[in-house]
Amino acid sequence: MITEGDLKRELLVVLCLVAVCTPSTWAQQTDGNLTPRQLQGRQLLAQSCGVCHLPPSLNAKTYGPPLNKASANGNNDIMRTFIMEGTPRMPGFKHYFKPADVDAIIDYVRTVAAP
Repeated sequence: MITEGDLKRELLVVLCLVAVCTPSTWAQQTDGNLTPRQLQGRQLLAQSCGVCHLPPSLNAKTYGPPLNKASANGNNDIMRTFIMEGTPRMPGFKHYFKPADVDAIIDYVRTVAAP
């Protein structure tokens, strides 16, 4: 026989799972769907760009827009220029990233679904 306590525990488990599995988690690419270059781009993005561009935790605000396949109007050349030269609100990374690194970041960003 299922008791009221059992139902409450099951409901609590379901609510915890829903809280942990946010929409941004659902939209993440799995490693199996990414090429080695895209995996490298994801790592570089997380290490160097994530502080400003990845979804914030604990309701903190980000400095830059979230990056996805629609970023820079889908134009890789514009995105490459933004990354290398910077913008008024973002530093340029031309002395930090190699061109192949920038291409890997762009390749990964183009796999991220737009909201």
